[in-house]
Amino acid sequence: MAWPTHIVAVSGVVENEQGQVLLVKTQHGGWVCPGGQVEVGENLMDALIREIKEESGIDVLVSHLFGVFSNTGVHKWHDGVTDVPTKVMLDFVCKPIGGQLCTSAETSDCRWVEKGYALSMITAPAVRKRYQAFLGFNGKTQYMEYVTKPSFEVKLSQSI
Repeated sequence: MAWPTHIVAVSGVVENEQGQVLLVKTQHGGWVCPGGQVEVGENLMDALIREIKEESGIDVLVSHLFGVFSNTGVHKWHDGVTDVPTKVMLDFVCKPIGGQLCTSAETSDCRWVEKGYALSMITAPAVRKRYQAFLGFNGKTQYMEYVTKPSFEVKLSQSI
């Protein structure tokens, strides 16, 4: 039996007391909320705290889960050769508790933006959908399945 292969990733919408959210600009994804892959032996919360610190310099407290998202499409990485497996993403709301805003090897820019304006900066369709789930959060976790290649398509969307 072959073991299933999934990438597990986390992302955080970091919201400050002024109602602004933290966005980072990545090489391949444009403007996004900070996050990334969970490493072997790492729990979800520690992975999220680490990724946000690495990409933006900001220390956070994880507040609550607002979305679980599955990219069930398999596609080629930016190198055109490597297969990218399916991905499960867990998106959380976070509060900043310290640190100094700065870029990293993974980010070319990072900034605090008004919560409503952030959507105009996010261009990747899947990231936009996930951010819209944050904006529409009503206390129930959003679950969505989608594919991003060859074009973005939502396969399933529901509150759980």
